[in-house]
Amino acid sequence: MAHEISYPPLNTPKQVAEGVWIVDAPPVHPGGMPLPIRMTVLRLAGGELLLHSPVPHDPLLQRALERLGRIGHLVAPSVGHWMFLQYWQAACPNAITWAVPGLRDRGQVRRSGVRIDADLSNIPPRVWAGEIDQVLVAGPVFREICLFHRPSRTLLLTDLVINLEADLLPIPVRPLAHALGIVAPDGRAPLYLRLLLGANRRAVARAAQRLVAFEPDRVIFAHGQWFRHDAAGDLRRSLRWALGPARTSGSPSVHSPAPRISTVLASVAVVGMIAALVYADRRRR
Repeated sequence: MAHEISYPPLNTPKQVAEGVWIVDAPPVHPGGMPLPIRMTVLRLAGGELLLHSPVPHDPLLQRALERLGRIGHLVAPSVGHWMFLQYWQAACPNAITWAVPGLRDRGQVRRSGVRIDADLSNIPPRVWAGEIDQVLVAGPVFREICLFHRPSRTLLLTDLVINLEADLLPIPVRPLAHALGIVAPDGRAPLYLRLLLGANRRAVARAAQRLVAFEPDRVIFAHGQWFRHDAAGDLRRSLRWALGPARTSGSPSVHSPAPRISTVLASVAVVGMIAALVYADRRRR
């Protein structure tokens, strides 16, 4: 039997707050690692639904969602969370597709035929400006738009936190998950994203500070066990790498100890892999 790491029932809207549902789907396998995926659904004040990081389209799922409201908005919130958009666009031709800046320019996206109607930024569009705040987290190659749903105090992320349960992972991939720093209860952004975002450290720190300042009641993300209890504390712990060194009033900054050699070597290897992927992506364009 295939190792199941998703959260049943699958392809079913599950309400977690007023106007907020999650949909867990069967795992994907990037790089051979099984990864559970999750979509979040928000019902806006006008009754339209916003699908955040759509999972694979399923007619039964669409019908279940349409009983909650009309599907009016499809959101690709990061550079990796757009792969199923074209199927939802075909099924919901009147829905508006929103995406992080730069996604429309990627060669793979252009070749897929996915339509991007508008880019998202730190300023929310008028259609949901009174209900949702936005925070853009950006570094080389990677961008993610984070949404804070004010009425339910729910923060929506994608890859900025990955929190996989180790005992649900196949044994051979557990060491890699631990090395990437994406294992519950201490899941973070994977190592390669932390390295990329480190190139834009000050802006990323400001974005992280905005996120923790929301003090969300829950934090929902695309992969793994989301934060439903001490969500604000869990978020602060998961983003401590981005928030910058601790400071006390009138005191100099407290610097982290020097990284271990093994961490440095792993970082060099990951940077090399990222450089190769960036080069390959540019060659494909």
